[in-house]
Amino acid sequence: MERVILGIDPGTVMMGFGVIKQVGKSVQFIEMGVLNLSKERDIAKKLHRIFECALALIEKHKPSHLAIEAPFFGKNVQSMLKLGRGQGVAIAAAISKGIPFSEYAPRKIKMAITGKGTASKEQVAKMLFSLMKINETMPKQLDATDGLAAAVCHALQNDYASTPLSVRTLSEVEMPGSKKITKKSQPSKKYSGWETFIADNEKRIL
Repeated sequence: MERVILGIDPGTVMMGFGVIKQVGKSVQFIEMGVLNLSKERDIAKKLHRIFECALALIEKHKPSHLAIEAPFFGKNVQSMLKLGRGQGVAIAAAISKGIPFSEYAPRKIKMAITGKGTASKEQVAKMLFSLMKINETMPKQLDATDGLAAAVCHALQNDYASTPLSVRTLSEVEMPGSKKITKKSQPSKKYSGWETFIADNEKRIL
C-alpha cells in the first residue's frame, strides 16, 4: 500500500499543514508549513486563501486522504464558529477534488504521537522530529507540526492504532532513522476551561 496523506490544523489566523507518504508500514516526511493570515482582516478573504492553499497542496502532492484536526469543543461559541469556518473550507477544497477526509480530536492526535492526550504542542513537535528524522529547523509556528501530526495520526489508524507512535518498534511502524526516546518529558500544561485555552491560543482565532 502506498498513499500520500495531507494533514491540516485549521485556523483563520494560522493554518498549519503537513504532508507524508506511507508505503506499507513506512511513514516518510514530505513537507510542512503554515498559511499566515494574521495580516488579513476580511474573513471572506481569509477563507478564500485557506481554500486556495488547500487546493494548491492537493494539486501539488495528489493526496489520497485529508486528515484534519477537529475544533476544540468549549463554551465559547463564537470562537468555535471561527475555527470551524477554517476547517469547513479546507474540507470543501478536498471534497471538490474527490479527496476523502477524516477528523481527529486534538487529544486523539496527541495520544497517537506521544501516548499522552494532554501532551504540549512542543512535545508533539519534538517527537515527530526525532522519530521521523526531519532534517529541518523546528518551525516557529507549531501549527505546522500540528498539521503533520494529524497526517501521521491518520496513517496509524489500523489494528495497532491504540499503541502510540512514541513506543512502537520498527517492526510495527518504520520511521527512517527512528530511535528510542529516553529523555523525560516535561509536564504538559493543563487547562481549567475553554477561557484559559483561548488565552494561550489567541493567534489561532480571528
